[in-house]
Amino acid sequence: MSVTYLKKAKKNASTGEDNTREIVSTMLAEIEAGGEQRCIEYAKTLDNFSGNIVVTEEEIAEAEAQLSQQVKDDIRFAYDRVYNFALKQREALIDFETELSPGLWAGQRQIPMQAAGCYVPGGRYSHVASAIMSIGTAKAAGVDHVIACSPPKPGGGVHTGILYTANLCGADTILALGGVQGIAAMAFGLFTGKPADILVGPGNRFVAEAKRMLYGRVGIDLFAGPTEIAIIADKDADADLIACDLVGQAEHGPDSPAWLFTTDKALGEKVMELMPEYIEKLPETARNASRAAWADYGEVILCDSDEEMAVISDKYAAEHLEVHCDNLDWWVERLRNYGSLFVGEETTVTFGDKCSGTNHILPTKGAARYTGGLSAGKFIKTVTTQRMTKEANREVAAAAARISRLEGMEGHARSGDDRLAKYFPDETFNLQP
Repeated sequence: MSVTYLKKAKKNASTGEDNTREIVSTMLAEIEAGGEQRCIEYAKTLDNFSGNIVVTEEEIAEAEAQLSQQVKDDIRFAYDRVYNFALKQREALIDFETELSPGLWAGQRQIPMQAAGCYVPGGRYSHVASAIMSIGTAKAAGVDHVIACSPPKPGGGVHTGILYTANLCGADTILALGGVQGIAAMAFGLFTGKPADILVGPGNRFVAEAKRMLYGRVGIDLFAGPTEIAIIADKDADADLIACDLVGQAEHGPDSPAWLFTTDKALGEKVMELMPEYIEKLPETARNASRAAWADYGEVILCDSDEEMAVISDKYAAEHLEVHCDNLDWWVERLRNYGSLFVGEETTVTFGDKCSGTNHILPTKGAARYTGGLSAGKFIKTVTTQRMTKEANREVAAAAARISRLEGMEGHARSGDDRLAKYFPDETFNLQP
């Protein structure tokens, strides 16, 4: 297989991470030692914020009063779809018990976590939709206590839209904290007395690194990096829609990859021609981010066939993958590695990011090879149970004892021996491998 790069990225997913680990490690250690006071100090120095860390009911009410009814209706529109989709995911996770052999029953139970920490970004953009994706999904899964955390604006507080949305979605506590200090507060149970069992939600590289360092001590949704988009397109695809969608994701930040895989050279060249035009039409913040992202991380790859595009796509394992091709059913069946799939030009990453129902907290940096995105199942532990009759011990205890001795684990073996001796005192069993 040979492919041609009409445009190749200058940078990769690891670029710019050199000192992040050192900074995050120091902050986590200081916050664990200094507790709530150290978090408050970081809020003052990094976010110029000295207000309430735990958002009050009055502050939530004030935020709601500042929003138009149209905005609140739109947030409700998105919430209803995301929450109901998560409920369907929860329903698909079932408890069961099955008899594996006479008198031996094994089963599983789905148990929601007790506390979840949901980080909602509020830096370059105020990610109202992320509050829905994380908090709403946690509540649909049945988590007892959901902590929402979002960075305050300098001299102000959490974005009004985020506050309203977090409350609508059922957050039990909302913290006005950003970055590493916010992640640490949720993990250590600061301001709430409820250490999070799992940390979820997107964020910058410092947030992502803090979650990575805390993984094991707490669960996390996934190892996340800058958002990604890939588009698979054939000769009949609309170059303008493709350019628009690529730019739409590139505006997330200067390190957000945008990739196009196509079998049509003319289409690839047309998209490359259109990209600067679409970028320049954006407002300044988005324009600067998109321009840098496309220059450093954008790629256009020319392939010989649909199968070659599928192979390349699965290799990149993009967070968001759009398919602008004929024979869409073939693509749905063939593609394997992606965070979320957008089938046909009628749908777009934007719809999934904001309100269509599926979750937008998704794997990046190739992680879609082994995991999906945030779902109700991420907040639930699948645990197993077993029970059996005395009669079932005839087979199970004897087999367990023999396997244990084969492994050299005599203590294990005697757990089987002793039950056989108790339940069947007049019988002899073969207990040697």
